[in-house]
Amino acid sequence: MKRKSTLLKDALILFGITCIAGFLLGAVYTITKEPIARQEEKAKTAAYQKVCPLGVTFDESIFEVDDGKEGTIQIAVGNGAAVVIQGAARALNAAEEAVGYVIQATSASYGGDLTLAVGFDTEGVITGIEILEISDTPGLGMKAKEDPSFASQFVGKAAGYDLELVKSGASGENQVDAIAGATVTSQAFMDGVKAAGVFLQQLRRDME
Repeated sequence: MKRKSTLLKDALILFGITCIAGFLLGAVYTITKEPIARQEEKAKTAAYQKVCPLGVTFDESIFEVDDGKEGTIQIAVGNGAAVVIQGAARALNAAEEAVGYVIQATSASYGGDLTLAVGFDTEGVITGIEILEISDTPGLGMKAKEDPSFASQFVGKAAGYDLELVKSGASGENQVDAIAGATVTSQAFMDGVKAAGVFLQQLRRDME
């Protein structure tokens, strides 16, 4: 009988500790949720301004998904890959005039998802690209983030299906040199940029 009493007491103590821990975790989450969200939004705005320098604010109301769920728009890029469009924004200057667009696209890379913010001017020409998420091999795939010369090749090009990735010696206006030793990452990057351009073309047609 004494042993049962001890077990019950221990169980009640454990239950109490679990309840307190759960309450504290909930309280911490509530306290930190808004600051974390603000920080994430600030980081996203900074990335958007980097790829679309003329933009002061970014109107995300242009991004709509039929079923109401973000991240469900997929763009096929012609090589069997399907890129997910996770966001789109119209860049506005201080006078609230449209000066460009930013499209957020996620493709499958060697080490996981590769998420890009691709900036365009009002004519659909690429103004900059920022990697928002990447988890590839250090020294190889990570060069896409570490070496800005790869992304800079895309600037000034009109993104779409006709962009082409080559191993080296890019000569055409639509060609881009792949990262040496990181073909899969280079292709994932290209897929994301292509899809962003295709989605922007569709978006601009819808807004006309």
